[in-house]
Amino acid sequence: MTPSKRPERRLIASNKKARHEYEVLRTYEAGIVLVGTEVKSLREGRASLVDAFAHERDGEIVLYGLHIAEYTYGTWTNHAPRRNRKLLLHRAEIDRILDKVREGGVTMVPLSMYFENGYAKVELALAKGKRSYDKRQTLAERDANREIARELGRHLKGHPRRV
Repeated sequence: MTPSKRPERRLIASNKKARHEYEVLRTYEAGIVLVGTEVKSLREGRASLVDAFAHERDGEIVLYGLHIAEYTYGTWTNHAPRRNRKLLLHRAEIDRILDKVREGGVTMVPLSMYFENGYAKVELALAKGKRSYDKRQTLAERDANREIARELGRHLKGHPRRV
């Protein structure tokens, strides 16, 4: 049997609230600089992206507020749970991202964190904040699409239409 061409992805954490709070304009995949016990804790799935955001520091992009719980079997070498972590991107990508952020109205939000071929990666989004009426409109569209899909499924199965 031949190995598949698609790389193996294992989700660690996702930020579901980010897609509700922000309109995602573009996404980037970034590596993340970690210390030993952080990797072990991530393999156990003990991370939270809830309060995390990315910002520029000295021409690099740094992830703030990412919580990686201390490794339970760690000793004095354990890491600080909420330390700032540098993201690994190509210089051209960093420049493009920072140009968009400097224009204004755009922020960098981590959407998910996962392992890909043994490396920890972060899906970083350039996003624009939604207003409350935008959020209501998004929810209404999602409900309408769900109802359309439900009716289409009933129609294809030959069930009578509900009133």
